[in-house]
Amino acid sequence: MQYLTEIDLIEKTIARYQKAKILWLDTETADYQTKNPQLSLITILDDPTDIEGDQVCILDLLNYPDLIAQFINKVMINPEIEKVFHNAKYDCRFLGKTKVKNVTCTLEIAKQIPYYLLATPDFTLKTLTEKFCNFTNIDKTEQKSDWKIRPLTETQLNYAKMDVIYLAQLHTRLLQFNILANPDPEKENITNLTLRYRQLEHRWKQLNSEIEHLKERLKKAMNFQEISEFQGFKLASQSRTTKKISFQNLAQLMQESDLDLDFTINLTQPIQKQLRNYLDQLPIEEEISSFLQLKITEIDENDLPF
Repeated sequence: MQYLTEIDLIEKTIARYQKAKILWLDTETADYQTKNPQLSLITILDDPTDIEGDQVCILDLLNYPDLIAQFINKVMINPEIEKVFHNAKYDCRFLGKTKVKNVTCTLEIAKQIPYYLLATPDFTLKTLTEKFCNFTNIDKTEQKSDWKIRPLTETQLNYAKMDVIYLAQLHTRLLQFNILANPDPEKENITNLTLRYRQLEHRWKQLNSEIEHLKERLKKAMNFQEISEFQGFKLASQSRTTKKISFQNLAQLMQESDLDLDFTINLTQPIQKQLRNYLDQLPIEEEISSFLQLKITEIDENDLPF
């Protein structure tokens, strides 16, 4: 691991990373719980096979806004370099915001993978890495440490180093899951897909029916027993107000006032029927969209091949 604090070495390192194809990155921020958080470190890994951290580089940029700008201009907005973060939206707040190009977020990848493939209680880097990579008992204590103090401790630097190692390993694993979740539709075995669907459909109907029944019983029981929260279940009463006005009244109001309301109305089939004699006289815009719809018919359970 390299921990760089000198301006010339940081500049040379940024220039070197300009030639990279992909980088795994993480940031540490000082005063992150305040209204004015400040970028403290950028940790970088360019070799996903490095699980010891020998190739990790930590740039200390706490008091170097010009170097942060260099990193943004030479790396973050460079579309030729893929930048991988976990929860990229947060890191990019300090590294170019909406100007960034070619950014990959492992948090977003994980959220798009179906639960049956990526069954996890949450999508934190710690949870995902411990469950799907070869790491256990990851210590995140230093995440909330004071990243403004100098010198940084060895424990803090080790924490920063390991985060990009976890990130690179998780990224590789998630890409494998993503292939499983999105196979080539041209090569899919439709027989196997329909068979698996029918197998799950029967179990799902049973489970869904029981879950809905339990939810109703819980609502009634908690309400009568005046329990608002119990072991992760919260009972709340909500009301919804919908404001409506007839189109005729709205049109009359527009005539009698200086309101200038200009909006498009979707002509539903019932409305079109009422306007059928006038449709040719109206400047109607048509929007045609197409989509795939899968209709599933019931079949006799005795006909199922299982």
